[in-house]
Amino acid sequence: MADRTILFTGFPGFIGARLIPRLLDADPDATIVALVEERMVERAREAAADLGVGDRLEIRPGDITDPRLGLDDAVYERLLADVVAVHHLAAIYDLAVPQAIAERVNVAGTRHIVDFCRAAPRLERHHYVSTAYVGGLRGGRVKESDLDAGQEFKNHYESTKYAAEVLVRDAMVDVPTTIYRPGIVVGDSRTGETQKFDGPYYLLRAIAATARRRLPLGIVPGLMTAPMNIVPVDFIVDAIVTGASHPEFAGETLHLVDPSPIPAGELYRMLTEEYGGSRLPVTLPLRVVEPLLRVRPISAFFGRIPLESLTYLNHHVVYDTRRATELLGAHGVRCPPVSAYVGPMVRFFREHEKDPAFDPSR
Repeated sequence: MADRTILFTGFPGFIGARLIPRLLDADPDATIVALVEERMVERAREAAADLGVGDRLEIRPGDITDPRLGLDDAVYERLLADVVAVHHLAAIYDLAVPQAIAERVNVAGTRHIVDFCRAAPRLERHHYVSTAYVGGLRGGRVKESDLDAGQEFKNHYESTKYAAEVLVRDAMVDVPTTIYRPGIVVGDSRTGETQKFDGPYYLLRAIAATARRRLPLGIVPGLMTAPMNIVPVDFIVDAIVTGASHPEFAGETLHLVDPSPIPAGELYRMLTEEYGGSRLPVTLPLRVVEPLLRVRPISAFFGRIPLESLTYLNHHVVYDTRRATELLGAHGVRCPPVSAYVGPMVRFFREHEKDPAFDPSR
């Protein structure tokens, strides 16, 4: 095993697959051991081969829900001795995830990674990818230093990511850590490339459905005046690589969101104009939209927008980015405005909208 080893969870996920080669470029003496659940090992090995990083990336079957990470004692102890950094991205991101599964992966899994970090004598940093939505149903402005405000949550994804961040925060007393809180991650700001057409892409799916049928009206679910906290994946990767490369990021919690988010309704308008869909949107109250989307033919007609996502289109909250803007800006890293990447986002969608590989239900 190499002299400098990085333990990585969350490969071959959307962010992880882009982050690993950048981390290796930034640390030429390091290799990465990607801990991958058994059912994903073959896919991970194929993705690793596509990265072209050779033997600097090792795919290791494991299980973060196990206290020893699903590793035998010899491998676990060897990793403890060699690991200098941990990047923990693995989580269940499904908004409809059952509580028991979310607890096991998001909370217990993070606890086991934190325990590993505490025991690793050479650890320089734990990089933990949380989410801006640990703020739950809080409204107004949420600061990066905020966590426990007695908030309630929209779903088990949010509540378990909150509980996991509590564990990571508590460990920061003796584990050097940087916490990253992304918003809703979309495709690359230059190419539009993404992994699945979920999240805001459900709006595009609805726009495409009405455009294909040459309907004169577009349906807008709710007033959609809330800020839309989308962020391109390349900014997330740039931010984490920058954080990993500079010691002043230790001990920080950073909101990786658009510092000037546009309203969800404005995003809908921009996506509609780029796609060429109906320019006569009809706003329906959520109390009307929700029962309609429970009817399968209607849901399919409007792009299968999940009921769980509607709250995010109408939740009025602003995530303060003061510290992220200051630290990342000092190294030339800034989140681009939506206007800069909505074009590539829509072009990529149009090129692949019929490709089943991008179907979020797969």
